[in-house]
Amino acid sequence: MWPFFIDYWYIVLVVPVMIASLIIQGIMRSTYKKYSNVYAGAGITGAEMAQRVLREHGVTDVAVISTGGELTDHYDPRSKVIKLSSEVYGSRSVSALGVACHEAGHAVQHAQSYFPLVARNAFVPVVNFCSGISWIVLIVGLFMQYDLMINLGIILFATSAVFQFITLPVEFNASRRAVASLKNSGMLSDSEIAGTKKVLTAAAMTYVAALATTLASLLRLILITRGNRRN
Repeated sequence: MWPFFIDYWYIVLVVPVMIASLIIQGIMRSTYKKYSNVYAGAGITGAEMAQRVLREHGVTDVAVISTGGELTDHYDPRSKVIKLSSEVYGSRSVSALGVACHEAGHAVQHAQSYFPLVARNAFVPVVNFCSGISWIVLIVGLFMQYDLMINLGIILFATSAVFQFITLPVEFNASRRAVASLKNSGMLSDSEIAGTKKVLTAAAMTYVAALATTLASLLRLILITRGNRRN
């Protein structure tokens, strides 16, 4: 019999997924670092490649700027700015070009009103609110032994999984756009394109791992509360 203070559902469900997630993140960083030391023969920087992708798709109202930190690259749809980390912005590496094109892909998605991106952006305030109060509702429900509140807490927590699920097609589509842009440019060799694919695939898998971790945590909550209500 398990001691009362051991959360065995956490050990059985969440811990293995978290370990897998850490491994995936390690692979992503290793792949990124490897191809950060492989410089594309085109001699173009990440910032220049991002601007090229924007021009190709007729996007003229998005700026490309440098930002601090490592792997902090992202597209801000509110200010319409692609923020590239300094090591991507000015780098001519295969990793930098892939990441820059990926973020430019998000800007193109925004300009074209790509539905999964629109849905994700609209869902941001909802998931921020729901995830913020989910544990409060759940704990109060468990304390009061009130099934309706317990179920509501689980539903509120589940919005995080919904958000991460919506994020997957957004990220995979941006990566596909990135690879297509690099291919169409004719500026990279086949081996450089292959390296870009590995970097972007490794990065995309971190989103899959995040979803898996949230789903494992959600299942754990359901099983814990079900056992609590039976008792």
